Amino acid sequence: MNETPQDQRGFSFPGTFEVTAFVLADTQFDTQMATVLAQAGVAPLDATLRVRPSAKGNYLSVSMSYLCADRDHYDAVYAALKGHPSVKWTL
Repeated sequence: MNETPQDQRGFSFPGTFEVTAFVLADTQFDTQMATVLAQAGVAPLDATLRVRPSAKGNYLSVSMSYLCADRDHYDAVYAALKGHPSVKWTL
């Protein structure tokens, strides 16, 4: 039987994935999200950008889908977002 490694289960490349970044509400990160994804080597899907404020309005949830060729690029997206000074958390 050909088993999939534990860290690859549920992933199928190439594919479309969505990422969410949580930022402080006073940032303009929603205008930067596509650029950060493109710099990570993936193709952002601009029409998928969603921005939602937190209940108290202190944070924004910024989500976007992107086309990803392989696991290395997938990991690069999260590394780029976590390294961005505006991003507090990612999903």
